[in-house]
Amino acid sequence: MSLFVQKYGGTSVGTPERIQAVAEKVAGFRAQGHDIVVAVSAMSGETNRLIGLAKQIQSDPDAREMDVLVSTGEQVTIALLCMALKSLGCDARSYTGGQVKILTDSTHMKARIQDINVDAMRADLDAGRVVVVAGFQGVDEHGNITTLGRGGSDTTGVALAAALKADECQIYTDVDGVYTTDPRVVERAKRLEKITFEEMLEMASLGSKVLQIRAVEFAGKYNVPLRVLSAFEEGPGTLITLDEEYTDMEQPLVSGIAFNRDEAKVSILGIPDTPGVASRILSAIGDANIEIDVIVQNIASNTSNDLTFTVHRNDAGKAKAILDALKPDLGAREVLTDSKITKVSVVGVGMRSHAGVASKMFDTLATENINIQMITTSEIKISVIIDEKYLELAVRALHTAFDLDLASGEI
Repeated sequence: MSLFVQKYGGTSVGTPERIQAVAEKVAGFRAQGHDIVVAVSAMSGETNRLIGLAKQIQSDPDAREMDVLVSTGEQVTIALLCMALKSLGCDARSYTGGQVKILTDSTHMKARIQDINVDAMRADLDAGRVVVVAGFQGVDEHGNITTLGRGGSDTTGVALAAALKADECQIYTDVDGVYTTDPRVVERAKRLEKITFEEMLEMASLGSKVLQIRAVEFAGKYNVPLRVLSAFEEGPGTLITLDEEYTDMEQPLVSGIAFNRDEAKVSILGIPDTPGVASRILSAIGDANIEIDVIVQNIASNTSNDLTFTVHRNDAGKAKAILDALKPDLGAREVLTDSKITKVSVVGVGMRSHAGVASKMFDTLATENINIQMITTSEIKISVIIDEKYLELAVRALHTAFDLDLASGEI
């Protein structure tokens, strides 16, 4: 039989009744003869509750102590799930990240996994037990508790699957798979049976909240078959796999339409057209730990430049303040921000072997009188920045233009 690593998120273990339901699902797999390792998140809302407690004590909580605090949420879940499994006659054993041990670096609150000791888990699996591991956490070489950042339980699940050479890593969430776009925006959005790691990575980075980006990166790096499933209803979910596992016949031109509402545009106008100016601007933004997305530079006729880039909407004010401080020294004319923008992207590995995707995308938006403000591309993605008020119109139009409205099997 198979070895599965299953990850259950906060909503699927949010109440004792839901933990019992997860136990019944896990016990069912075990009864079929499969070996099962489960990674779990804290119960829904628990991590936020713990963070709130910390901020009542210390306005800027100490990072090491925060890791000690927030890691307790998953410890509660692993114990309760093991109790539920044992009540069903299914032997189980719980492990914290430190007990496994999941070795990480020493970067508190956003640690990265370096190694996993699988000996204890292997012994339990050989003895017929279900292994239940606390997600989101590990331990550094000095024995300090560390956490992997929000959503880190996905990464824990994938890392366990890689270390154990599992047949599949199954991520159970509150959706039944990966869709061509958000079904709340496009009613005819459909669940994808299969998507490549590359496509999923682009979708995740472009605003899809189905999986944590680091988990997708980890799965792609170690070729861990990854499946997204619903914790609340039965179904095949979406398999995330290598590009090579597609055939040319199976590769759709575009697999999905992604969008991100959290963008803001920052422009600094009238900067000198001399080497090093863009570097000074972008270095100052980077030094403030602000991530830059799309960048466009325009050369004006008077030998000055305009530099425009996008950042997370929450960082727009901070970025403007940095550029306002630089403006006199650079001799820039003006700094502008616009938070009423959004990024819309078409994603698909099929774009590699098909020309005309960009023109079709731009023609579709032009037909809807939607102006494109900025453009960025990669081998399997084309993204545009547009006015926020046109977001849903753009997504629906593109979804139709690239035949994503068609149900499976339709031509």
